[in-house]
Amino acid sequence: MGLLNENVLDSSFFEENNAIDLAVDLIGCSLHTSIGGEVTSGLIVETEAYCAPEDRASHAWQNRKTPRTEVMFESGGLSYIYLCYGIHHLFNVVCGSEGLPHAVLIRGIEPLEGVSTMLKRRDMSRPETRLTAGPGCLSRALGLTVAHSGKNLHPDYGIWLEKRKHVSDSPEIISTTRIGIDYAGKWKDKPWRFYLKDSKWISKK
Repeated sequence: MGLLNENVLDSSFFEENNAIDLAVDLIGCSLHTSIGGEVTSGLIVETEAYCAPEDRASHAWQNRKTPRTEVMFESGGLSYIYLCYGIHHLFNVVCGSEGLPHAVLIRGIEPLEGVSTMLKRRDMSRPETRLTAGPGCLSRALGLTVAHSGKNLHPDYGIWLEKRKHVSDSPEIISTTRIGIDYAGKWKDKPWRFYLKDSKWISKK
């Protein structure tokens, strides 16, 4: 792999963080893609942590390993993208050490680069909030699909994350319950959704 610029988050950053810590630390970082010759990026404003094997809301609950979820058991720094309702491609960051299936779902970004490309991919004419607010929306805007699952998060592979540059080092972050996991018993009440206060680009207050 090529040399990283100083702003790119390398694999050690993801390997050394559990999902809860990483979900907080990623707020204010930026997510970048270079797909089909188009570069797009956005400021991460909303995340959710999934902490298997105990977390019933996780696809890897009780260490369930399937062809889809096996990437979650790898060392941190890979993408995990799955199809929701047969329509939406949801992008997650695998984190932690090998064998510990932790991941962070990216739920909302504020568009930065390649807005015209994002609009084209979303069949929109202007950058309204729904362009990238919500995990399915942002994946489509960034050109991410299940074909990109298991990729190293590195510019050489077309998906990477960079350090906080557009917000303070200590942004005001709200912690609340995750969305759409009523099936998860007591785990649905865990305050493992995080978002940047006052951002208009989040999926839900």
